[in-house]
Amino acid sequence: MLKTIIIHSLSLKSCVSEGIQAVDDRMAKQEDIRRKKMCVLRLIHVIQSVEKIEKILHSQGTKELSSLEGNSPLLTGQVLERIATEFNQLQFHAVQSKGMPLLDKVRPRIAGITAMLQQSLEGLLLEGLQTSNVDIIRHCLRTYATIDKTRDAEALVGQVLVKPYIDEVIVEQYIQSHPNGLQAMYNKLLEFVPHHCRLLREVTGGAISSEKADIVPGYDFLVNSVWPEIVHGLEEKLPSLFNPGNPDVFHEKYTTTMDFVRKFERQCGSQASVKRLRSHPSYHSFNNKWNLPVYFQIRFREIAGALEEALSDTLEEAPAGSSYCLLATHMVWTSLLKCWSDQMFLPLLAHRLWKLSLQILARYSVFIGEVSVRPISSEKMKESKKSVPVGRKESSVSLNPSEDQGNGASPESQPLPSISSTQLVYVAADLDKLQDQIPDILEMIKPKLEMIGFKNVSCIAGALEDSKTSLSACVPTLNNRIIQDLSESSFAYLKSALEVPRLYRRTNKEVPTKASPYVDSALKPFYRLQNEYKDTLKQPMVHQWLEGALSESTQKYYETVSDVLSSVKKMEESLKRLKQARRTTTSNPVGTNGGMSDDNKIRLQLALDVEYFGEQIRKMGLETSSIKSFSALTELVLTAKDQATAE
Repeated sequence: MLKTIIIHSLSLKSCVSEGIQAVDDRMAKQEDIRRKKMCVLRLIHVIQSVEKIEKILHSQGTKELSSLEGNSPLLTGQVLERIATEFNQLQFHAVQSKGMPLLDKVRPRIAGITAMLQQSLEGLLLEGLQTSNVDIIRHCLRTYATIDKTRDAEALVGQVLVKPYIDEVIVEQYIQSHPNGLQAMYNKLLEFVPHHCRLLREVTGGAISSEKADIVPGYDFLVNSVWPEIVHGLEEKLPSLFNPGNPDVFHEKYTTTMDFVRKFERQCGSQASVKRLRSHPSYHSFNNKWNLPVYFQIRFREIAGALEEALSDTLEEAPAGSSYCLLATHMVWTSLLKCWSDQMFLPLLAHRLWKLSLQILARYSVFIGEVSVRPISSEKMKESKKSVPVGRKESSVSLNPSEDQGNGASPESQPLPSISSTQLVYVAADLDKLQDQIPDILEMIKPKLEMIGFKNVSCIAGALEDSKTSLSACVPTLNNRIIQDLSESSFAYLKSALEVPRLYRRTNKEVPTKASPYVDSALKPFYRLQNEYKDTLKQPMVHQWLEGALSESTQKYYETVSDVLSSVKKMEESLKRLKQARRTTTSNPVGTNGGMSDDNKIRLQLALDVEYFGEQIRKMGLETSSIKSFSALTELVLTAKDQATAE
């Protein structure tokens, strides 16, 4: 029983499968018939469209032959629109019927229709442009849009309307023979759009006065017709325009050209049109023609070369009228101003010029560090003004004494050049002034950065502050060198206190009543600093140097006076012992002119010197309490004076 059921089930399954297969075969045949039918219908549509277009063209040709006047331009435009609509259908069905043998037979007729349609459209568009007939232009452009040939219309306008004008305007000889030839040429190019593209812009919506109902969309003649021809004309007929060999001329041409580009963009009429212009291949190729890196390299060499020449071993004074004392600092500031001047700055080079500005400040910081370790010469102010040409630049001076010891004749093995006291003061004054002017750099840069849309000013300010910090790090060393120089210059005279005993011992000299001349000589460097540099240096800086130098020299003066008084005391005690030993008056230390001993005269003279020294310090506007060791020195000589007057 079970076996019978299985047999019947398999038989049923087989019958069902055969039925399904028969249905599938029939459906496949029907699908094949449907596809073939569609192909036949498409071919029929192709044939019908071809015959219909040929009939319209034949009918139009017959009418033109039968009448001298022919059709009105509007009718011709309407006919072309009808043909274009039918041609669109023809193209659609032809693409769908690709590969069919019958289509290959009809293809020559389609090609003929295409050529005739294109020729008619070109002729009609030219006629509309020549006669300024808005209706013809509108129908013609709408027909181009219908058959998806808008780019052909734009190319035709470029070749027929734009190119002749460009060839007439862009003439290299005219530009070279006139002072403002380039600007005049660009002005003429800008006149082309309002004078020759007015109708096209009205029809396509590029003009403000265009009515939306009559606009033919899909065209941008300024971007796709006018601009490419302008670029082609400039590149082909003005190759010298892009030559960066003369940076001043290049800058003028570039800025004039970019101004023209901005004015052309404003003629585009909409932001969308400007975006299309900026994304156009000819726009990028035009911008790439300007070799800005080469221009920057030339400018870089100009600035770096002049700066390195100024940073020479010979510290020349700045030219008359400069706010700086030294030519080196003057050139640093001039270089910074030049980087951001209208005669050199270009927006696309802002990042390179910013880097160069930081490099200039860093180079000056290194220069100050090198100058601050030079040995100080005894050169006077007038002699320091004379400059002796030196071949080496500051950057070539080696601060490492272990370098270049092998060749004694080479320039690099020569010792560090010296620096005068005046030059050292000038360096400090310039460094202080440059630090004060660093905020001015930020104010100078801000407008330029706004041109390129850079808004992170805090980053720029931070970098300038770092440069200022680097310069400030050189100040303590400079101050110490100047203080040391002043101190040594002063003490060179103060140590003359050692000669006071020689002036009074066994000379029968009168009792002293005024200070020794060496004190005035010792104070001269301080007076000179105050008087000669009062218009150059800030008063707090001068006071700092005076206090530091006076503190150092006073300490040494204290030690010198102390040694003298100790020596006098030892001599006095020695004479007393000798007197007691001999019990004679042959070595009586008492003088013959007032009864004061030579030793007491020495003590009194030193006291007068120190008192006068303190008075002069106060006349400089300083407090003696701020001078280290001065109170100890005063106490020392007052004790000696009391001893001298008591005896």
